[in-house]
Amino acid sequence: MKMELIIRSNSSDIDFALLRDGRLVELNKETGDNKFSVGDIFLAKIGKVMTGLNAAFVNVGYPKDGFLHYHDLGPQVLSLNKFIKKVSTGKFKEFALKNFRFEEDINKDGGINDVLKSGQNLLVQIVKEPISTKGPRISSELSIAGRFLVLVPFSNRVSVSQKITDNKEKERLRKLAKSIKPKGFGLILRTVAEGKKVAELDKDLENSLERWKSMCKRIANTQTPTKVLSELNRASSILRDVMNESFTSIITNDESLKLEIKEYLQQIYPEKEKIVKLHRASVPIFEKYGVERQIKTSFGKTVSMSKGAYLVIEHTEALHVIDVNSGNRSNKAKNQEETALEVNLIAATEVARQLQLRDMGGIIVVDFIDMKSAENRQKLFHHLKDAMALDRTKHKILPPSKFGLVQITRQRVRPELEIKTREPNPNKNGEVEAPIVLIDKIEAELDKVMRNNTPYKDITLNVHPFVAAYLTKSMNSIQIKWFVRYKKWIKIIPRDAYQYLQYHFYYKKKNK
Repeated sequence: MKMELIIRSNSSDIDFALLRDGRLVELNKETGDNKFSVGDIFLAKIGKVMTGLNAAFVNVGYPKDGFLHYHDLGPQVLSLNKFIKKVSTGKFKEFALKNFRFEEDINKDGGINDVLKSGQNLLVQIVKEPISTKGPRISSELSIAGRFLVLVPFSNRVSVSQKITDNKEKERLRKLAKSIKPKGFGLILRTVAEGKKVAELDKDLENSLERWKSMCKRIANTQTPTKVLSELNRASSILRDVMNESFTSIITNDESLKLEIKEYLQQIYPEKEKIVKLHRASVPIFEKYGVERQIKTSFGKTVSMSKGAYLVIEHTEALHVIDVNSGNRSNKAKNQEETALEVNLIAATEVARQLQLRDMGGIIVVDFIDMKSAENRQKLFHHLKDAMALDRTKHKILPPSKFGLVQITRQRVRPELEIKTREPNPNKNGEVEAPIVLIDKIEAELDKVMRNNTPYKDITLNVHPFVAAYLTKSMNSIQIKWFVRYKKWIKIIPRDAYQYLQYHFYYKKKNK
């Protein structure tokens, strides 16, 4: 598996495209005006305490107050309150918590009004960015993520990522964590800690402790609300979370960003510093590495897949619905059940990619093609779980129902990524799909025609003149590529009468 990170920097925004074996699997955008990112910690002020909701609204500086439920306070919130009062005076500087006297844990079934009062200051962390009309979701159970471990203040718990399945390795990491754990802090070992030595873990822990101490220094005599600790920028957080041996290149069009990434890699993965490169070509960076094309073909309502199958993705207020369609494909060598399984397995792989690519969260219902065999439904379930195993966002998948529906829940921490892929229609008013999407549809149908058992001869494609020009231009045209692939010449005829999206294949000049 080959991983590449392509970074495009504009005047105010930075776009990050993560490619796995050349396929776009993650697209992120960092905007200069985004002041509320997941992981940011604020010294905030408690607003209304709502006993009926067992929650409080908290002023973090956003037009809508953040929402803090009792269960998001953390068991040691009383110790946190005591710590904030001491540090706010500017006289208490025992940030390491070695000699700090902890308060008792709060009752799991207690009430918010027993713990928080309107007007008091509290350290809170963004766990969900503002979405639609809602303010940010926050928690006072703080955590500081490092490369290999997560530092949890006011806790004594040591835990290991569930994605590490080797019990011996889990126990080894747990023992190492206990040997370096500072008093007053808990540790969570991340998946990338697997196989790491104690020196690497200790160095990462020291970096996180330094960030904690720097944050505490900002609390003294600070007005509320104020951001006291920022999450790493998007480039660094992506590299921190996904950087591994499979990364082959990191390419950016910004000199300063290149130097920043190199500096960060020197800290977390020095041997990979040499893969960072600067894009100097006149061709835009996303065009050069095929990202723009994949964006156009991946973000529409309809998503094409191999062998003529496609997905239809609909969004509602309550949930997302994905419909799997086999298209007008026919395969005489297989029965209906085998065809359904084949299409469903292809669709499961694409669904996993789409959820990560669009950052779709909440409830997702996928309507796969019905299969009678319980064994095939189980095979589909395991294939979907394997396809989503690389998704870093928390998710849960239920087995297919008798109706062929699969329910997925995926944690939503930021707004879903929406990209407009439709363009003005040159033939009439309204919009049409981007030309790239049309070309993908044509190629999918041609591939199906050429792989059919019927030996078609003299194949002709009739299309709109604009599309015909796109397919035939240059010595390295798409038409030439088709000839190399299929060992047959596909004649392309422009038709003035055709609308922009209209096309037909013919064989022997007159048969569709």
